[in-house]
Amino acid sequence: MWKRSNHQPKIKAEDGPPAGQVKVLGSVLEPAMPPLELSELQSFQVCEDIRLHIKEVGAPLVKKVNAIFQLDITKDGKTVVQWTIDLKNGSGDMYLGPARLPADTVFTIPEPVFMEMVLGKLNPQKAFLAGKFKVSGKVLRSQKLDRVFKDWAKF
Repeated sequence: MWKRSNHQPKIKAEDGPPAGQVKVLGSVLEPAMPPLELSELQSFQVCEDIRLHIKEVGAPLVKKVNAIFQLDITKDGKTVVQWTIDLKNGSGDMYLGPARLPADTVFTIPEPVFMEMVLGKLNPQKAFLAGKFKVSGKVLRSQKLDRVFKDWAKF
């Protein structure tokens, strides 16, 4: 049987500095890079448009696709925004943030590559094979995401 031992000493109220002698050491640490405004990202506006499209015609897409995709869009190697496309439940949904249910496929993709794929300027399969973005999970389902983009581009 494991025995837990707590080696940390107990701290008492009188162990602190005398009243009135508290020294402020500095301000809260600032992030290395200021937070990026979502509206500054080209992909944000496109994803908002795709989200509205899915709200309008989501039910047929759910029947065709039947998957949950998480898009981790990166800039300078760091994830700046996450979008989830849920085309598995109800009449479909796309929302900002990580997947609420386990995602079938997760894409880690730089914003310029994402924009080229969405606008039809870059073949997703060729881009993946060239190492322009990463896919984890059910990789074969990733081909169905291309259908979503093509369906959106028709409108």
